[in-house]
Amino acid sequence: MSTPVLVTGAAGFIGYHLAERLLREGRRVVGLDNLNDYYDVSLKRARLAELEKHPGFTFAEVDLADMPALSTLFTQHKFELVHHLAAQAGVRYSLTNPHAYVRSNLDGFVNILECCRHGAVKHLVYASSSSVYGATTRMPFSVHQNVDHPVSLYAATKKANELLAHSYAHLYRLPVTGLRFFTVYGPWGRPDMAVYLFTKAILAGQPIDVFNNGEMQRDFTYVDDIVEAVARVGEQPATPNPAWSGDAPDSATSSAPYRLYNIGNNTPVKLMRLIEVIEQATGKTALKNFLPMQPGDVPATYADVDDLARDVGFAPKTPIETGIARFVDWYRKYHGV
Repeated sequence: MSTPVLVTGAAGFIGYHLAERLLREGRRVVGLDNLNDYYDVSLKRARLAELEKHPGFTFAEVDLADMPALSTLFTQHKFELVHHLAAQAGVRYSLTNPHAYVRSNLDGFVNILECCRHGAVKHLVYASSSSVYGATTRMPFSVHQNVDHPVSLYAATKKANELLAHSYAHLYRLPVTGLRFFTVYGPWGRPDMAVYLFTKAILAGQPIDVFNNGEMQRDFTYVDDIVEAVARVGEQPATPNPAWSGDAPDSATSSAPYRLYNIGNNTPVKLMRLIEVIEQATGKTALKNFLPMQPGDVPATYADVDDLARDVGFAPKTPIETGIARFVDWYRKYHGV
């Protein structure tokens, strides 16, 4: 492919790792980010500094809601592949700042769809989330089951992204693939995520907040596994499912070029086990402050990744003991601890 790949959210956690992977493969990458202050901007700038070591990287500081600037970028570069990872993240933040999610995750996503449509993009891959499963309790979560009961605004915006993407796939035959990420962690991770928060507090000898008394389970997925899956999916544009029927509609496929995949480790881990692994990696014992479950949280996540494994020949598999050790090593080096 002669044209560069667009990675939105390139200064973010997953976007940075994906851009780095594509650059190492010799691809040219245009990284888009608005560098907002949802969390420490210096971490975002440090990620960008790593990417800018590659001659094939170009940075565009653009907000998704700025349609003229976004349209100009698409016209300039004539993207064929777009990895859309930029979004307003976080379940709890959505309880107090709902309009930030509407601007980025809804307005911004429609702008991306419009630019892909008019720019004749050959494949749009976008980040959804395991949060779309909401009140669903049948596990492992499958992309073929109903997800009409979100329990946070953040989850609702991600479900809306899937619906909007399908409408563009149907109307304009735009190939779109949505990826439901399950609790991603690893080096350069987000400071608002549990692994980062716990590691920071434990190393500093400060107490950690343990919600739902540590009984919550998450399908913690190492970032390198996420990126491997995303990169493979990107090379296989979504196609119509010839067996799809409106009489018994499959939510993960369509008569349009539309696909959904889970990307998770397929191994749920209790929060208390996560804390034990971080204690082992840091060599320190956590001071625990047990709290009830927070609004918008779900008790457990567990990904069925059979479709992903079948279609791209890969499924996440990094054990949490390995991934956490790598994260703690990075954290110590980055923060000089």
